[in-house]
Amino acid sequence: MVAAEAGAKALARGANAIEAAIVVSAALSVVYPHMTGLGGDAFWLISDGSMSSVRGLVAAGAAGSAYKTDVFRNRGLTEIPFRGGLSAMTVPGMLRGWETARSFSATHWSGKLSWEELLTPAQELAARGFPLSANQVKTLQQYWDDLTGDKDFCSQYLHQHTLPQTGELFRQPALAHTLSRLIDEGPGSFYEGDLADEMLSCLQAKGSLLQRQDLKNCNAEWVEPLLLPFAGGTLFNLPPPSQGIASLMIAGIMERLGLGNVDPLGAELIHGAVEATRRVFPLRDRVVQDPRQVLAPSWHGLLQEDFLNRQADAIRAGMFGLFPPWQSALGDTTWFAVVDAEGRAASVIQSLYHEFGSGVVAGGSGVLWNNRGCAFSLEPNNPRVLVPGMRPFHTLNPALFGREGHIEMAYGSMGGDGQPQTQAALLFRHLLHGMDPAAAVDAPRWLLGRTWGNPVTALRLESRYGKEVRARLRRWGHSLQVVSAYSDLMGHAGILRALPNGLWIGASDPRSDGGVAGPGSV
Repeated sequence: MVAAEAGAKALARGANAIEAAIVVSAALSVVYPHMTGLGGDAFWLISDGSMSSVRGLVAAGAAGSAYKTDVFRNRGLTEIPFRGGLSAMTVPGMLRGWETARSFSATHWSGKLSWEELLTPAQELAARGFPLSANQVKTLQQYWDDLTGDKDFCSQYLHQHTLPQTGELFRQPALAHTLSRLIDEGPGSFYEGDLADEMLSCLQAKGSLLQRQDLKNCNAEWVEPLLLPFAGGTLFNLPPPSQGIASLMIAGIMERLGLGNVDPLGAELIHGAVEATRRVFPLRDRVVQDPRQVLAPSWHGLLQEDFLNRQADAIRAGMFGLFPPWQSALGDTTWFAVVDAEGRAASVIQSLYHEFGSGVVAGGSGVLWNNRGCAFSLEPNNPRVLVPGMRPFHTLNPALFGREGHIEMAYGSMGGDGQPQTQAALLFRHLLHGMDPAAAVDAPRWLLGRTWGNPVTALRLESRYGKEVRARLRRWGHSLQVVSAYSDLMGHAGILRALPNGLWIGASDPRSDGGVAGPGSV
């Protein structure tokens, strides 16, 4: 909620949606460090309010030039490690995204805010402190053994090597100093200059193979979004290396199964979603990789009407559960959206990948580095095989929905494999079943596959689903695991929705520490 309020204050001072989104992005990097940070990546969808203007921004870094599969094989490893210096192997792209988005804001949306105005709220939060969230404390406790090996991490997050308490005032002076430098020098200093050199020196001392040129070569990229007709309008999401195509495919197959006409809290919706997910994820794993890679396969045919119709027909024919396995995807993520007074919108998702990323802080910078590189495979025939200079597979996929020429909704969720499934739940419950945004976000959810911090691949249901729903799903062949009523495993979702009078309303997930704020509320 603290980050949402920072964005709302920026809007009240005249910021446009992109500028306010940078404010929120930076603030989240301070107040939710177990999920996101300056050392991570981000994906954006932006629109001036018209469907024809939607464009995507990929702010995700690549593997360092020294990172080849033999680096790990020669160390006797068969997988890329989740933690430690060697796992700090991809360049964070988020700040390049800030630069690129701000430049677009200035040239297209008359943006005028300086880096001082954009980053000072985050800098002050790091310097003055904020009440520690229960989610961060729980995550620190859960992964204590994984995270206490880095002295700079302990200095920043575990003062005196003790677990902090929920609500405790939490300060990050090293990160505050780095944000002050970014205010003075601009985010480009993260990639070129003294700050870049200092961070690299610390990372290399801890085992990272990243080089100065790797940081310098990092750039954000504007991309054409993927589109899918849905509910009389159009869904927008991002192409690879994002898994946005999976979110669109699942929604498209579910609509063709007629799931807009079933009980939004019943077994049929879950059953259809799960069978669609089982068909989509193996396809996702074949096509979602860096499109700059020469041998990357085409994904465009997977959104064609005839292809989606065939998937729905196969499910109707009773081919349940007979599909190939997929490589489950983890991920710790934060999604947010901003809409300004002109109706311009930004839907943004950013992440360090796993909880607290690599667990490695780049020395006195206070920057916690991501571990997105462990999404690569070391198997030579795997579509996700590690290639130097290439971006890994990303679960991150922010979304927009438009109808009759105008953007009507921004929505998204964190949660690895759960992101496409949660997006489908929001779409069906709100757009097709008529639930209001808050009810659609609050309603009980399901998850097939893995999500942040949990390796289970069974179908999980929140306990608010009744015995009849569970019995029907078991009768249809699903192996179930019941989790708590408002489980973190189901991700943290949100919706911003346009009303007919031109105003917007928002819904934040009760499973999260997030919130909704507007210029009139701060």
